[in-house]
Amino acid sequence: MNSFGIVFRVTLFGESHGPAIGVIIDGCPPGIGVKSDDFMTDLKRRQSGSIGTTKRKEPDLPEILSGVFNGVTTGAPVTLITRNSDKISSDYDEFKAVPRPGHADFVSQVKHSGFSDMRGSGHFSGRITWGLVAAGVIAKKIAGLADISAKLISAGGSEDIEKAIDEAIALNDTIGGIIECKINNPPMAIGEPFFYSFESAVSHLIFSIPAIKGIEFGSGFASAAMKGSEHNDPFINSHGLTLRNNAGGINGGITNGNEIIFRIVVKPTSSTGVDQTTFNFKSGEMTTLKVKGRHDTCIALRMPVIVESAAAIAMADLILVDRGIHGKRKSDIK
Repeated sequence: MNSFGIVFRVTLFGESHGPAIGVIIDGCPPGIGVKSDDFMTDLKRRQSGSIGTTKRKEPDLPEILSGVFNGVTTGAPVTLITRNSDKISSDYDEFKAVPRPGHADFVSQVKHSGFSDMRGSGHFSGRITWGLVAAGVIAKKIAGLADISAKLISAGGSEDIEKAIDEAIALNDTIGGIIECKINNPPMAIGEPFFYSFESAVSHLIFSIPAIKGIEFGSGFASAAMKGSEHNDPFINSHGLTLRNNAGGINGGITNGNEIIFRIVVKPTSSTGVDQTTFNFKSGEMTTLKVKGRHDTCIALRMPVIVESAAAIAMADLILVDRGIHGKRKSDIK
């Protein structure tokens, strides 16, 4: 399934080396100002170019096909695409017989009866996250005053990210990282327990991003070693401000108005340049795989804006769900 959301429903489509990739946003409220330039700041943050990222260069220019008229959303589904231009599909020819360890090459062929598009990893490529970022731009408008900011805080197990990247490049290998996302001025009391709590919605979207292997909110896994008296966040005023924030801004699956904070784990890119001994499904023998082509040394470098977008999409949907359940006015959406 390629869709997420109850009211603000996001559908991703396209393949990495197909003609175009894109996103359809159904349930987008009318009257939101949207123009093509609005998307470029975040889309550029997702692009490659820095040391440790792929040499594939795509302009990523958005084309608005529907749902926007005279610079504002109409209430109809918003459709956005970007054309793929920088493609070297031959780099992926061998992966059908010798699927990359750690990648979706093998399981995608099994699931789709051998018809899966292998070019550029097809629909399983990180390139498909373009649509998440584009949808995130509109979602941030719905989120109003909420300030969503994510950053890479470590790579390859080190806080010295630049050094870790240089070492991985020297080894012709890949590394992962940890990204921390903070949301200041979040809307109060959104989240629908049990199965659409704030954490549930965000986690669902986060795990839809390729290469994600874990998520924690607030004190996260460290809370297992804490006592209740240490972990609890005492209130210090009538607005719900707390002395500490071990809960990460969420109680009972509902935002409490304090800063929301979560961290995610990004695994190393599967397409490593180091020789790997693996199985050749065509010959039926073990073989040595040396991945060619253009791949990220550390895909986590490009992830922060994608994480922000995922958080914004989840928040926008929960805001609209909450408005419907509790009868909030359209003016509540800034």
